[in-house]
Amino acid sequence: MLDYKLLQALATVVECDGFERAGDRLGLSQSAVSQRIKALEIRLGQPVLIRHPALHPTPAGQRLLNHYQQVQLLERDLRSTLPTLGEASPRLRIALNADSLSTWWADVVGDFCQSEGLLLDLVIEDQDVGLKRLRDGEVAACLCASDQPIAGARCVPLGHMVYHPFATPAYIARHFPEGPTAEAFGSAPAIVYGPHDQLQHRFLQGCGYHGGFPYHLCPSSQGFVRLASAGMGYGMMPMMQVETLVAEGRLASIAPERALFVPLYWHFWRHSGAVLERLTGVLGEVSLR
Repeated sequence: MLDYKLLQALATVVECDGFERAGDRLGLSQSAVSQRIKALEIRLGQPVLIRHPALHPTPAGQRLLNHYQQVQLLERDLRSTLPTLGEASPRLRIALNADSLSTWWADVVGDFCQSEGLLLDLVIEDQDVGLKRLRDGEVAACLCASDQPIAGARCVPLGHMVYHPFATPAYIARHFPEGPTAEAFGSAPAIVYGPHDQLQHRFLQGCGYHGGFPYHLCPSSQGFVRLASAGMGYGMMPMMQVETLVAEGRLASIAPERALFVPLYWHFWRHSGAVLERLTGVLGEVSLR
């Protein structure tokens, strides 16, 4: 049986980024918090925290944190009949892609989180690999491009996001004067979100190009648009994020007929409580396009 006071200490240390501040929040001394973490590590037989150079949970510690968050959600469901459990706000750890966070996510879940008193711990992950976070027990739910549910989880389709290879008109005139040719692809700088980002490769393969290409790495959705708007490269961006820039003529697609339709699926652990079920209901009403 897990001692949830020990898990509470772990969660508080991580949230407060330190033992002293965690002690202040819990009403304990720094030494008492350290002793609880040590007791948890002894019981587990391995570390739950990496202390240097920066404080963060080990993989085992993160799995315990995810379990603790799910328990908090389940306890919240009991408060209507057992009010003495208290009114602590639940926290839900979710993996989602940066483009969703930069476009539709907040508008869809904002009212729900406020009405439910729900706190989110968001992990930004590419839509092609977010499911690994759920499979490894690091998050309670994720948005990803896979429609294959994992054991113990449910999968709900949310629609798709439409991506185009956008750049400034001046950039297109300079690097693609004859259109999207193999020669242009091999020399024109692209913009890629990160090492797991496959959208650029899918686009090029769809155009029949399989060679190398120069690229900027930019792990920021907003920064991605800023680089393209500055004429530094072209990149795959969701239409809903740059509609205004396209309407104003500041960005254009280098290949308008080569849009990519990226599906999004909501995966979440079964038996994680009514709050997560209700959040799923809210997301199920989304109509992405």
